Amino acid sequence: MTATDAPAPAQPKIRVVLGGLMIAMMLAMLDNMIVSTSLPIIVREFDGLNHFTWVVTAYVLGTTVSTPIWGKLGDLYGRKSVFLTSIGIFLVGSALSGMAGSDMLGGPQDGMMQLIAFRAVQGLGAGGLMVGVMAIIGDLVPPRERGRYQGMMAGIMAIAMVAGPLLGGFIADNLSWRWAFYINLPLGGLALLVLITQMHLPKYRTEHKIDWLGAALLSVGITSLVLITTWGGNEYDWGSPQILGLVVLALLSLAAFALAERRAAEPIISLGLFKNRNFALISGVGFLLGFAMFGAMNFLPIFQQYVQGASATGSGLLLLPLMFGMLTVSIVSGRAITKTGRYRIFPIVGGVLMTAGMLLLTRLDVHTSRVELGAYLVVLGAGMGFLMQTSMLIAQNSVEQRDLGAASGAATFFRSIGGSFGVSLFGAIFATRFQDHLTDRLGAQAAEQFSSGGGGAASFDPSVLASLPAAARNGLLTSLADSIAGVFWWAVAFAVLVPVLAWFIKEIPLRSTNDAPAAAEEPALTAS
Repeated sequence: MTATDAPAPAQPKIRVVLGGLMIAMMLAMLDNMIVSTSLPIIVREFDGLNHFTWVVTAYVLGTTVSTPIWGKLGDLYGRKSVFLTSIGIFLVGSALSGMAGSDMLGGPQDGMMQLIAFRAVQGLGAGGLMVGVMAIIGDLVPPRERGRYQGMMAGIMAIAMVAGPLLGGFIADNLSWRWAFYINLPLGGLALLVLITQMHLPKYRTEHKIDWLGAALLSVGITSLVLITTWGGNEYDWGSPQILGLVVLALLSLAAFALAERRAAEPIISLGLFKNRNFALISGVGFLLGFAMFGAMNFLPIFQQYVQGASATGSGLLLLPLMFGMLTVSIVSGRAITKTGRYRIFPIVGGVLMTAGMLLLTRLDVHTSRVELGAYLVVLGAGMGFLMQTSMLIAQNSVEQRDLGAASGAATFFRSIGGSFGVSLFGAIFATRFQDHLTDRLGAQAAEQFSSGGGGAASFDPSVLASLPAAARNGLLTSLADSIAGVFWWAVAFAVLVPVLAWFIKEIPLRSTNDAPAAAEEPALTAS
């Protein structure tokens, strides 16, 4: 592979391009958080209660399936054109989602089905946004300098975690739900304009042979896994024929994928990447990070809104301490990596702090104040700040430049699939504990009424709390708080493995240019 002459972009131009990349990344991060706030309104308009979970599932499925494929396509055809294509697909999906059920598309009778289909299109585009941003930074900035910029990207992620619910609440209260999708259009248009005119990446010439068989098998396997984690314990029992059938399909398709990748000339995910010790370890860290963090974090808004009495918009503000911890540490650690070239300590410290934050959250009860919860969230956010972008930096530094997109896609994929498993497992644990606690405190009839057969707190309206007798209200809130605290105990069990894996990462010097190959593989698992 040979690179055409492409001068390194000047520093001011890099900042302009980074601005466009940040907008694109913000689109992917904000979307689900904004849309979730509008879901109750959409359900009422389309009378789609039986299918509303698919509005989220379709997006997650499209994103997870396409992420590693986008990464490999960027390696083959050039990251700029592939990234711009992913933005275009995302914007088309956004526009169509906003139009779902409108008179232009036949009216509201098919609105929910249309929205689900268009969300899948949107998810396919979103899969290329995150991996594209990380891979393009890898093209523009040598690993030694990359920590500073990836710290900034982690800050954007932290801001999105708070801004999403706030913006979604404003749209739900003041505008049509359709603006939850239309808001992407001006932002995405601005990102496209900046990146088309200002972004100039090194171009490579290589023989192209797309691994269509591998892409198809991977898509079937990932789809099966996402459906297992989405449906298991909710739509179907874990031992049902549907779930067991999906398990068999996932195992067979992923096993066939592994065989196909060994023979493919240009595999979607090269299994050889996992021979590199650092890449294999950081992939495991990413999976556990997604599992513990995304799985458990879903329960914080429930605690804030039901137990602490915050509004949907207010619960976003209560996450500001998390954002502060993550943003501050991301920027500081990124600059430290750029200055010293050393990074191994950061995922270790991050894993310890994340575990400590989860342990503190196991103390949640009906008496936990907002100040106390804020202090816990600062610790958790600091741990996330050490981990989020450092893990991507290590993955990228472990491979050759030509495999940067595949490595970025695989790292994003493992974090995403870990989060999907975490949401499913912790959701099932929460539902079971919530019903058990309610049964102990209020009796089986009340437990069935409020847990709705496993739906948990999301199944009842917060307004019913004010009308309940004091004893019933206290029993309900105590059961809810205890169940959420129990979920964080499970999160601790997975989070504690993060610093253990990180301990065995070997500190390979960060490259000062983007042309040097990755360091030699070190298969032995010994701490440096």
